Amino acid sequence: MTVRVRIAPSPTGDPHVGTAYIALFNYAFAKQQGGQFILRIEDTDQTRSTPESERAILDALRWVGLDWDEGPDVGGPHGPYRQSERMGIYREYAERLVAQGDAFYCFMTADELHAEREAQLAAGEAPRYAGTSLSLSEQDVQHRLAAGEAHVIRMKVPTEGLCVFTDRLRGDVEIPWDQVDMQILLKSDGMPTYHLANVVDDHLMQITHVIRGEEWIPSAPKHQLLYRYFGWDMPELIHMPLLRNPDKSKLSKRKNPTSVLFYQRFGVMAQALLNYLGRMGYSFEDERERFTLDEMIEQFNIDRVSLGGPVFDVDKLLWLNGEWMRSAPQAVLAEAMKTWALNADFFAQVAPLVLPRMRAFSDLFATALPLFSGYPDITAEDFGDTDEQTLAQLQFLLWRLEAPGVWNKPRVEADIKGLAEQMGLKLRAFMPPLFIAICGSKNAVSVMDTMAVIGPDLTRNRLRHAIEVLGGVSKKAAKRLEKQFKALETLDEGAGAP
Repeated sequence: MTVRVRIAPSPTGDPHVGTAYIALFNYAFAKQQGGQFILRIEDTDQTRSTPESERAILDALRWVGLDWDEGPDVGGPHGPYRQSERMGIYREYAERLVAQGDAFYCFMTADELHAEREAQLAAGEAPRYAGTSLSLSEQDVQHRLAAGEAHVIRMKVPTEGLCVFTDRLRGDVEIPWDQVDMQILLKSDGMPTYHLANVVDDHLMQITHVIRGEEWIPSAPKHQLLYRYFGWDMPELIHMPLLRNPDKSKLSKRKNPTSVLFYQRFGVMAQALLNYLGRMGYSFEDERERFTLDEMIEQFNIDRVSLGGPVFDVDKLLWLNGEWMRSAPQAVLAEAMKTWALNADFFAQVAPLVLPRMRAFSDLFATALPLFSGYPDITAEDFGDTDEQTLAQLQFLLWRLEAPGVWNKPRVEADIKGLAEQMGLKLRAFMPPLFIAICGSKNAVSVMDTMAVIGPDLTRNRLRHAIEVLGGVSKKAAKRLEKQFKALETLDEGAGAP
């Protein structure tokens, strides 16, 4: 048997370090076994998926050194490798389950489902689909289909007994069937849910081992059931422990930079980031701190993965990066630095911004500091007199800039001007805190140009850093600000309505 594993990210945001972490363990396992590593893009969420996000994922994985044998850009015998290009396949298999009696058409409206779940919660029950449409006669079902009534396809799930499946790291796992919902497989718009597409694609692409995060354990019963309904062998399951913040909470961008491209732009060496991710929940027998990807592959043993939640600590990553920088041959380090910021493409963006302020080459780094640094060296006093509105505008802008889409100066400019207008602020009043947050000074190069050049990941994290410098936003304050932000967004939508 040839080992075949896959990484299947959704292109709906920044390339997450958690994606690189799972990709690394898939890659190391496959290569150690002489197998193949496949990249599949799970873009069935068409409202949030973007080509820019897909490109960022591919760039991030290639930057850290994880290349794939099959994928959307390199092809392969089991394509296409984007789920949006496989829609006919999923409908065929969903209809097959209906014909077998293992799935059914559900005609309940969103309001009816909401009322059903509210009643269950009021009765102290766990909310789950009650199987209402299962009582429809075949004649009624066909009549509704012929009338074009909106519907979804749901899988049938037992209501009694235990689901038992085997995880390589955990042994047998038991989940009562009454905790498993009758999952939608095909939505009313014809798009598959993750569960159907995942199982069908893994089978058709001949995946032998599914190495994924432990947050997917509750979904394993649904997947096991689908494999049984289709009469297919289920791949071996290996659920990796989740990455954690230093406070042991689930790794999140509110407490840690989570984008791979942030660390690339910040100046972390690719080898160091991959090395650090390799240490997450795994250790060599000789307990070495620093190792290359080839060394990890050579000695890799998936059974040595620890189930304790590995802590992603940025300070420890930067310590390890320093070790890599100091041990790298000068030629390698020089090339890495050139690739980081002294390359022709990056300088082409920097030059128009800094040359008007320069008289000699020695002026470059002082003038261009906001374009080359990680976080500005700022304190709360740098913002002058501040109030809650200062925090609000930085937080609102952060949320606005987290929306997916093309990142360029026109987008940045539109977001800033639009938010200032919504908040009833003139641009000259809105900009000073932004200059401090992004550039560290009110007398720096254009802040909008700077944001466009340094990119979304560093921009967003500089905003988060500034918010923390100003005292941060408590959970209670965050809820209040979220309501205010949603009200601004609604106001903006209403103003643009015909």
